[in-house]
This record gives sequence, structure tokens and C-alpha cells, in this order.
Amino acid sequence: MASDVLTRARGRVDGYFGISSSGSTFKREAMAGTVTFLAMSYVLAVNPSILGDEGALGDKGIPMQAVFTATAVAAVFGTLVMGLWAKYPIALAPGMGLNAFFAYTVVLSMGIPWQVALSGTLLSGIIFFVLAITKVRERILNAIPLQMKFAVGAGIGLFVAFLGLKNAGIVVNSDATLVTLGDFTEGTTLLALFGLIVTVVFLVIGWHGAVLYGIVATTILGMVTGLVGVPDGIAEMPKGLDETFGQAIIHLPDAFTGQMIVVVLTMLFVDFFDASGTLIGVANQAGLLNKDGTLPRAASAMAADSVGTTAGAIIGTSTTTAYVESTAGVSAGGRTGLTAVTTAGWFLIAMFCYPIFSVVAGSAEITSAALIVVGILMARSLGDIDWQNLEYSVPAFITVIMMPLTYSIANGLAMGMIFYPIVMVAKGRIKDVHPAMWALMVLFLAYFFFLVE
Repeated sequence: MASDVLTRARGRVDGYFGISSSGSTFKREAMAGTVTFLAMSYVLAVNPSILGDEGALGDKGIPMQAVFTATAVAAVFGTLVMGLWAKYPIALAPGMGLNAFFAYTVVLSMGIPWQVALSGTLLSGIIFFVLAITKVRERILNAIPLQMKFAVGAGIGLFVAFLGLKNAGIVVNSDATLVTLGDFTEGTTLLALFGLIVTVVFLVIGWHGAVLYGIVATTILGMVTGLVGVPDGIAEMPKGLDETFGQAIIHLPDAFTGQMIVVVLTMLFVDFFDASGTLIGVANQAGLLNKDGTLPRAASAMAADSVGTTAGAIIGTSTTTAYVESTAGVSAGGRTGLTAVTTAGWFLIAMFCYPIFSVVAGSAEITSAALIVVGILMARSLGDIDWQNLEYSVPAFITVIMMPLTYSIANGLAMGMIFYPIVMVAKGRIKDVHPAMWALMVLFLAYFFFLVE
């Protein structure tokens, strides 16, 4: 009797996810979900180190344990929605780049409290959901030039890598030249260099979860040398959400300002196109795209991403989005939403391991290598930019270079969007400029002249 019930249950799960019809198996899906978790679980350490109050943000940051718990909960919720609703082998978690924008641009540079920044994240998620379930999605995708999408991704990569180099002490402040090389005799800088070297080696030889393994190796060496503390324990009950849950809703009225319009648009723009690119890329690797190259169940997949962002903001973390590390699970055989469900299960377990992750999150020299490597991977889109045509290369270059040099993703995005229509008109291609680009140009001009303090 029990075996019959189990057989029927497996049959229903198989039928729901289409496991057999996709040429996969339960074992393969579970293994793929595990590989995906290993490849992206570094976010549990890196996100608290960026958003938390024990790092660069100090007392302006979100309580670190709350960030850790919110990161895990957002990953569980968003990934489950993607797996159960859209049925894709794609995992979600707070996105790299947008967490840096949240912390360093919105909170640190603009002086906006993290509670209001969460409200901006919530608004971007709601708008994203509306766009995802309507045909406006395609219109927006067509309005923004492909070259600018590449430039934004690459610029964020350079910005994130710069943060990592700064946190590692490899790049430091200089009154004479603004920045200069750090002191390689410092123990923490040497530890960060070790982490970068081993992570890059793991990455180059093709290890799934290279970033995680690099963090583990660096943490162990740090503990042995006394540069990093030893955790007080292994596991404890999740806590901290009482400090963050619902703050995005409570402070929603404070988010309707000129500054926050730019913040919300930046979050929306980056998340929208990052999610689109990741979903299509992962689905293509898994062989799940339609014959015409379109994404089946695109509305559900995009909506799942937006739901993750909305829920994550309410819980207490920055924009939640699809992770390109999901390709690791796909390469291990993952083809259905059961892969994502498995990944969510691992994040649920990890939620109880704060004592371990807190040691890593509180040590910038450990997490810096992850930021640098993620930046390298994001910067690969530089190769997709058409550098031979100035009408593309000029705004693209300005976008890319201004993000790290002004320490602001929003500034780089705004500068690029202003220059694009200008160079297109100079080239005699005014008809190729979508009306939405003119609107963005006016908005970002207003941002620079009236909203930036």
C-alpha cells in the first residue's frame, strides 16, 4: 500500500514538472539543485557583508543577522515560486550589483535610510510584476538599445570588482592620485589575495561552486593564521526579521520623492534586463527555448522574478533576481522546476547556519574575492559591445566607466542614457531613437541638475 502511494505521488510530481518528458530523472534533478546551491550559496555571506551594519555602512546598514535571514528567506521563496509556478531550473536570490547599488549608492551616497531604500525595492518589484504580465514587457525590451544593456551589465561588473578590490585593501585611497595600490605586507590584504588566487584557479579549472570553495579555503586559512575569528557554533534558530519585516511597507510614503524615482527606475531597469538575459541564457543552455528563440512561459518566469523582489523587500533585503549560477545546475542535468525546488530546500537548511556565515560576512578580506570574481564574470559583456561604431561605443563607454569612477551605478546609467540620443542625432539616426529614450534623457538630466545633492 505504501509503495503504491509513493508511486502515485512520484507520478504526479513527474507529470507536474515534466521530468520524464524532459529526459531527466528525480535523482538528476536533485543533484542539479544541489550543484546550483553550491554555486550561489556565497550570497549568504556576501549579501550581509554588503548590506549589513558591521561593514562599510556601519550604523547606516541593516542589522547583519536580519540581512542573513532575509537573504535566505528571499532565496527560498523566490526560487520556490520559480520552480513551482514557472517550472524552470532557475534559482533566485538577492542580486549582486543591485545589493551594491542599494548599499553604496542609495544608502551611503544619497543618504537615504535603508528602510526607505527597501520601499524603493518594493515599488520596483511591483512595477516589474505589472510589466511582466502585460505586453508592455516586449515594448520596453525593444525600446532600450541592446548595446546599452551590455554596457550596464559590464559597468556594474567593474563597480562590483572595484568594491572587492577596495574591501581587500588591494586598492586604497590616495590624496595625490585618488586611488593607488595597497600595502601587500598587511595580513588581511595577503589573505584577500590568497582568496582571489584560489577562487580564480577553481573557476578556471571549471569547478562548480568555485566562489564558495574560495571562500571556504580563505576562511580556513584566516582562522589558522588568527586573522579571522572562529564561529561560536554551527547552527541556531533564524532570527532578526522582526527588525526588518514590513519596513518597506511602513516607509512607502517616504519613497515618493524625486531622488527615489531615479532609484526605483535604476533598480527596475537593471533587474528587468538582468532577469531577461539570465532567463533566456539558462533556458537556452537547458534546451528549453522555442524554435524561434523565445522563452516559453516567459510571463510566468518574469513574474516569478518580480514576486521574489517584492517579497524580498518586504522581508528585508535588496532586489531578488534570477542567478546565472543556475547554469551550473543545468550543466549537471537540471531541466525542470524540481531543480529549483531542491535548491530552495538547501537554502532553507542554510538558514539555520548563521554562526558560520556570520564569520565570513564580517570579514571583508574573505568576501572581497567573491566580489572581484563576480565583477569579472559580469564584465564579459564588454565583448558584446560594438566598439567600431561610435554611436554605440561612446554612450556604452561612458556608462561603463562612470559607474566605478563616480562610485554609483545610477550615475553611470544616467550618463549613458543622456549621451545615447545625442550621439544618435549627431550620426543622423534620430529615427532610430525610441521615444522612451528621450523621456529617460530628460528624467536623468533632471536627476543631475535638480536631484543630486
